[in-house]
Order: sequence, then C-alpha cells, then structure tokens
Amino acid sequence: MEIVLSSGIGIFAASGLWLILRPRTFQVIMGLSLLSYAVNLFIFATGRLKLDAAPILDTGKAIDPAAYTDPVPQSLVLTAIVIGFATTALFLVILLALRGLSGSDHVNGREPY
Repeated sequence: MEIVLSSGIGIFAASGLWLILRPRTFQVIMGLSLLSYAVNLFIFATGRLKLDAAPILDTGKAIDPAAYTDPVPQSLVLTAIVIGFATTALFLVILLALRGLSGSDHVNGREPY
C-alpha cells in the first residue's frame, strides 16, 4: 500500500510541476492544484491511518498511543483543502479578468509570434 501512495504522490507532484511550467494561465492554475493535492496526500500520510480503532480515548483503560492516529495532519489537510479551494477560485476570477482585458490566456499576456 505504501508504494501505491508514494507513486500517487509522485505522479501528482510531477504532473503539477509539468503543468506549472506551461505557457497558459489555466494550465498553471491546474498545476498548482495538483501540486497542492500531492502535498496534502503527503501530509495525510505522515499521520498514519489506523483501521478499526476507536476515534476517541477511553478513560477507563490505559492509553496506548499506537492504537490511535495523529489528528494533527488530518486537521492540517482539511484546512489546506479549504484554503486551496478559495485560492483556486480567486485565481480563476483573476484569469477571467486577465482574459477579458488582454484577449489571451498566455502567461505573458500576449501570444508569441
């Protein structure tokens, strides 16, 4: 399972980096989104996933930290998803305004000759 997650993170990161280097603004925005998904998966993977475990601590028993997942990476990823969605929406509005003003969605604002 670790190799599948690692290769998925690598594919997202490589695809995002390739799209960031493209000359069109929409491709750059999609590249940033893919790169943020790769980072979110990486952060989520650091908190380890525990199946069939109680989500809360039982006060009647001794606490075994190995039986629980770390909630901090999960909360960080949730926050990053919300912030990433808002940032992508802002970038798309700026893209539409730039397209209306310049007539092109090229990164430099004009098509190469």
